[in-house]
Amino acid sequence: MSIGPRALSGWITTNPARVVAALFFLAIVVGSFLLWLPFAADGPRTTVMQAVFTTVSAVCVTGLTVVDTGSHWSASGEVIILALIQLGGLGIMTLASVIVLALSGRLGANARDVANAERTAVHIGEVGKMLVGVIRFSFVFEAVGAVLLLIGFRAAHDRPLATDLWHSVFHSVSAFNNAGFGLLPDNLSGYVGNWWINGVIAALVVSGGIGFPVLMEIGRRWRSAARSRPKLTLHTRITLITTAVLLALGTGVILAGEWTNGGTLGPMSTPQKVLAAAFQSVQTRTAGFNTIDIGAMDSVSWLLMSMLMFVGGGSAGTAGGIKVTTFAVIALMIWSEVRGDADVHAHRRRLPERTQRRAVAIAAISMGAVVAGSMAIKATSDTDLDRSLFEATSAFGTVGLSTGITAGLPQPAQAVLIGLMYLGRLGPLTLGTALVLRERHLRFRYPQEQPILG
Repeated sequence: MSIGPRALSGWITTNPARVVAALFFLAIVVGSFLLWLPFAADGPRTTVMQAVFTTVSAVCVTGLTVVDTGSHWSASGEVIILALIQLGGLGIMTLASVIVLALSGRLGANARDVANAERTAVHIGEVGKMLVGVIRFSFVFEAVGAVLLLIGFRAAHDRPLATDLWHSVFHSVSAFNNAGFGLLPDNLSGYVGNWWINGVIAALVVSGGIGFPVLMEIGRRWRSAARSRPKLTLHTRITLITTAVLLALGTGVILAGEWTNGGTLGPMSTPQKVLAAAFQSVQTRTAGFNTIDIGAMDSVSWLLMSMLMFVGGGSAGTAGGIKVTTFAVIALMIWSEVRGDADVHAHRRRLPERTQRRAVAIAAISMGAVVAGSMAIKATSDTDLDRSLFEATSAFGTVGLSTGITAGLPQPAQAVLIGLMYLGRLGPLTLGTALVLRERHLRFRYPQEQPILG
């Protein structure tokens, strides 16, 4: 029996969380088996835990590793990892976009009117168009990034062309998908002062992590004539502004905390310090590349980076975390409450109360997962609490930054990280979808009574 577009859209609308979780679990099973096979490794045979951990990290585009990517895996293993990264990054972006479209039909009439006014309403018939757009955007960014990285690698090394070409493609795909996998033992530390390579990697990370709806809207606006360009939607404006603020904040705090640290920024010149701090701030958008030793950073810097990793990037993109829009909504709620406003406003728009409750629910449940994961890592290993928190947040936010303890953790602690990566990749999306689908309208309201707060 054939399934038409309408039936498929209806099925996805009814079971979005189940569909996404099942597809990702299937990819993890197949990828783990392939990486476990002898041909995928150079030297010692890959253990089951190493294969599963690496697969989950790749499919969830995290970047945490228990073995060195460039030395442990064979050429075939590296190709498998790259394919898993592409599948995880592009797959989740595509599925998220489809779910957003499918759920658009569940909006109320008033919400649809507002959406149409802001040019954000999308119909189920446009699913195919959006999927093609997602794939086209991804491959174009990755191809351009690979070419630019090839130029940088050729200027920085005296290596065979084939090596530079493979490194360019691998790092471009890894960066755009916010995976953070690198082929060198020290990740990108060897390029700490290379403005070209740092800039290209950072641009790819931001482009992939900002979210496809934002990229699509920016592209549509850029192609429009100057007089007919539509205004940016509320989602796009919130995403761009919050991302810029968090990037600047991260850069400033890392500079302040690591300026005299001899293990990180201390020995560098001022321009190199700014470059390194800005680059690491970008990586907290959920990409795990590093040009400085994360393990040598001050614990205050770890705490700030943990907060940024928890927030993550944009919705329906390759980034993880609770998403910048969720963070922005909560920040706007706090600001409105401090001012005594009855409603929460942003850019001359009133945010629905339902949206506010969803943001709080997503953030609270996610925070509970990070705290529980940190406690579990602490309980199953002799790791300090600050390192446990950093590792747990990095896994849940699908970031991949580490203080250097991942490979040395006992298997129970690594299993906790596997669970956090899977939950962090699918949790915010599926939780947000579930909250929308569970919306119900009661035919009655109880009498109102206010408890004492504070």
